[in-house]
Amino acid sequence: MNGLMLFLCIIWGFNFVIMKLGNGVFPPVLFAAFRFMIGTIVLFGIVYFKKLPMPNKRELKWYVLCGILQTTYFNIAIQISLNYISTGLTSVLTYSMPLFLSLMAHYFIPGEKLNARKTVGILIGIIGLFLAMDIRFGENIWAPIFALSSAIVWALSNLIFKIKLRGCDPVQFNTWQMGAGAIGLFLYSISFENGQSHWSLMAVVYLLYSGILASALAFVIWTYILSKVEASKASISLLTVPVVGTLSGFLFLKESLHVITLVGIILVLSGVWLVNSKGSSRISLQNRSLKDMQ
Repeated sequence: MNGLMLFLCIIWGFNFVIMKLGNGVFPPVLFAAFRFMIGTIVLFGIVYFKKLPMPNKRELKWYVLCGILQTTYFNIAIQISLNYISTGLTSVLTYSMPLFLSLMAHYFIPGEKLNARKTVGILIGIIGLFLAMDIRFGENIWAPIFALSSAIVWALSNLIFKIKLRGCDPVQFNTWQMGAGAIGLFLYSISFENGQSHWSLMAVVYLLYSGILASALAFVIWTYILSKVEASKASISLLTVPVVGTLSGFLFLKESLHVITLVGIILVLSGVWLVNSKGSSRISLQNRSLKDMQ
C-alpha cells in the first residue's frame, strides 16, 4: 500500500508542472474541464469492459455531490486562486486537506480517533509544507481563503465517501463523480472564462497526462487507498504531493530551491512517517503482554 501511495504522490506532484504548462495554452478552468472529460471517457471504457452495473439512485446522488465538490468546486477554487497568489501557496493550502479530513474523521468515523502521535505528525507535516513552499501572503487575502476552501471541500467529499459509499467500486464512483464534475467545469468555463485555446502536440500531451494519469488512474488509486486505510493515514501521505511538485518545478521548470525548502521537505516526510508508523512503545507493550501471558 505504501508503494501505491508513493506512486500516486509522484503522479499528482508532477502534475503541478503539467498544469502550469497547460494553463499557458488553455484557459485554466477549460483545461481542467478537458482533463476530467478525458478521464471520464477512459473510466467509462473501463466500466464497459468490466460490465459494471449502473449505480442505484441512492449511490448516484452521492456520486454527483462528490463530483460537484471535489471536481467542479475544487478545481475552480484552485484555478482562480492561481491568478492571484503563487503556485506554492495555492498547493500548500490545497494540501492542508489532511488536517481537515483527520479532524472530520475524528468526530464522524468510528475507530478513526486522533491520538497524540497522529496529531503531532499532522502538525509537523503542515509546518513543513509552509516552509517547503517559502510562502508569503499578499494583498489579496480572499484568494488564500478561497484556496483553503478547496481543501475543506475536498476533505468533505472524502468524508462522504468513507461514510456513505463504503464498499462501492472505486472505478464506478470516480467515473460518475468525475463526469458530473467535468460538466460543472465546462458550464463555468463557458459562462465566465475568456481566452483562446492553442492546440499543439504538447498541448495534447498535457491533456493526456492530466486526463489519463492524474485524473482517471490517480483518483481510482486514491479512492481504493481511502477505502482500505484510515482517513488520517491516507490523507497525511498526500502532503508528499506538493513536495514532489516543488522538486519537479526545480528539475523541469528551473524554479529556485532554497535551503528552507529542503528543511520543509524533511519535516513533511517526518510527519508522514510519524502518522503511518505503528508506535514502538505500543508494540513493546503488546509484546510484553504476550510474554506475560505465556
